[in-house]
Amino acid sequence: MAAVLLDTTVLIDLLRGRPGALRRLRTLREVDDSPHACVVNVEEIVRGLREREDAAARLLFSGLRIVPLGPQEGWRAGEWRRRFAARGRTLAQADCLIAAAALSLGGRLATGNPKDFPMRKLAVEHWPADE
Repeated sequence: MAAVLLDTTVLIDLLRGRPGALRRLRTLREVDDSPHACVVNVEEIVRGLREREDAAARLLFSGLRIVPLGPQEGWRAGEWRRRFAARGRTLAQADCLIAAAALSLGGRLATGNPKDFPMRKLAVEHWPADE
């Protein structure tokens, strides 16, 4: 069994019932892969929730394992932000924390925005919303 962290873009697609995201989640479960999220994803989803999506969001998160974030993930996220900034590229704090959580799981991240995750050690799977 392999773990994959679902980025907020993927979680939004799942909440909105987009067929491609639902199909890919079913496929994950069929091959016995384990979908995860982290507290940053939870915060981003809750912040943008439509009122009618509250129950669905709670149900979605109840079916996912939540990856804890600790000092090691915070350190890694800070290093990425510093290194990329030195090269003229600003990375979002939330994206770096999400990537660090994925790396702590084994390095696999599913996202609709792969360009937001340029970290070398991270295996990024593109889950476009329209497929």
